Order: sequence, then C-alpha cells, then structure tokens
Amino acid sequence: MSKTISLNVKCPNCNKSLMDNEVQVNERPSIKLNVETAKDRGTIRLCSTYGCYDHQCDIDLPDGEIARFFCPNCNKELVSKDKCESCDAPMVTFTLQLGGKVYICSRRGCEQHFVAFEDLALELRKFYHEYGF
Repeated sequence: MSKTISLNVKCPNCNKSLMDNEVQVNERPSIKLNVETAKDRGTIRLCSTYGCYDHQCDIDLPDGEIARFFCPNCNKELVSKDKCESCDAPMVTFTLQLGGKVYICSRRGCEQHFVAFEDLALELRKFYHEYGF
C-alpha cells in the first residue's frame, strides 16, 4: 500500500500558513490561494496531497490558461523566477513548513511540479521523521 503525503505549506513572502482546515479537498486541509486570470479574480483551494491535481475554484479556469496566484494573507504573488520545463509557463512556489519549497506550474492542465530542498540531508531527515518513511 503506497503512502500519500499531505503537504503543509506557507507563503514564501509573509511566512503565514496557506492551509485551510475549514475547507478540505479529498478529506485533507486545502491550500487556499487567491487566483487571477486575464478575465477574473477569485479563490482556489488546491488539494494538499502531493501529486493530486484536484481543486475547488470559484472562477472559471479554462484548460491551458496561465493563472497568477497570490497569498490570501499578504496578497503578494507567489511566482518564482523558474519556468515550467514542460510548457514554459511561470512556476508558482510555496515554502514547506518542514523546510524546502514546492513548485507547481501556473498553466491549467500542466502537471509539472517538484519539491526542492536547500539543505538536502537536514530537510530529508525532517521529512522522513514527519511522514514516517
């Protein structure tokens, strides 16, 4: 039986949690963000399970649309300097509570994502301790 990992993330700008315990996606706390497209602005809640692309959004996000994501606390954009290796869209970044960063593609439908650690040995030890691997 494979384990699933529910990530706990915070804003890389203001350091406040992006987790929403009140609105869950797939029975886990969601990652709450403000989202903006060329036509609209709203709220999106991403599934916090790594590798899951389920979400709830109160605006229309057509396939292929590049969205901008913002912290609901400080309202700063969560964009990184990195581009998606699959589709060249900007990557969105979150900070892991345990250390390291999560990157997701800003293009609707693109499944490119990854986790990066600054101090790999230290952060992997914390990760294994937290998730029991």
